[in-house]
Amino acid sequence: MSALPPTSREWHLVARPQGWPTPGDFALRETPVTEPGPGRILVRNLHMSVDPYMRGRMNDVKSYIPPYQLDHPMDGGAVGEVIASNADGFAVGDHVLHGLGWREYADVAAKHATKVDASLAPLSAYLGVLGMPGLTAYAGLFEVASFKEGDAVFVSGAAGAVGSLVGQMAKLRGASRVIGSAGSDDKVKLLVEEYGFDAAFNYKNGPVAEQLREAAPDGIDVYFDNVGGDHLEAAIGSLNVHGRATLCGAIAQYNDTEPAPGPRNLALVIGKRLRLQGILVGDHAALQPQFVQDVSGWLRSGELKHPETVVEGIENGVDAFLGLLRGENTGKMIVSFTR
Repeated sequence: MSALPPTSREWHLVARPQGWPTPGDFALRETPVTEPGPGRILVRNLHMSVDPYMRGRMNDVKSYIPPYQLDHPMDGGAVGEVIASNADGFAVGDHVLHGLGWREYADVAAKHATKVDASLAPLSAYLGVLGMPGLTAYAGLFEVASFKEGDAVFVSGAAGAVGSLVGQMAKLRGASRVIGSAGSDDKVKLLVEEYGFDAAFNYKNGPVAEQLREAAPDGIDVYFDNVGGDHLEAAIGSLNVHGRATLCGAIAQYNDTEPAPGPRNLALVIGKRLRLQGILVGDHAALQPQFVQDVSGWLRSGELKHPETVVEGIENGVDAFLGLLRGENTGKMIVSFTR
């Protein structure tokens, strides 16, 4: 094996955020790099993902995924190049997807790494459109929300990594109308002019319920929720009888210090016979082959766009994450390593 770098920089959580995280809640530290043990590989990370769900892992509460430990490296999706291997089936130079992001070099159990092909798509795409966000959009729309041709679809957080794909997938499968909400006029313009949404609105420009009714006067059949709060309440009001909602995220509430009130119009769920269902992407692994087949076809044809916001340098990883929470990204937020 070739000489290894002596150290790796990695981000640690050093304090549990109270409300909005601050840079002081994190520390960038150096740790030694050693040869991988049996059944393990050493990966030089090239791109890492920052995602909204990571905010929940900073709280010491029981959830579907363990919380981050204080004074330990955080983790998350990453893609990189194998620089040392002590595992069958992996060679130096292979590119792999794995779950030990937030660090420059990752000592990964080979059973938790997946080879990816840089000739089929840019490596960062395996953290976005061909990765967890892409499968979340696909499963949430087609399996959880039972989308069918002719449905009218509303997507909140529609300029984000998941939402931007949901709207495009709905159009590709014959939605009668796709509406999106976003947090700036530039993003609204992008949704309509670049991603083919039929209508979009800036939720900061007025009450969401009013803007949604104007954009979808005949109501909606499917709601894909990435925001929660007033967006969910507005969607319940606009959903037609037997409408379906996929509850994917509630980024509007992630940094609240007090419990958020529920929608005030939940009684409408009864009369309209609505179905509101949460999604965890790990429950939908069986869709992976069909997902890859469909999405790779859309990518080859140019029908599906997958925007990325790229922040350079591991030292800017926390800034990228905080920017994500503030909605500064368009599409998938990626941190690329240049060292």
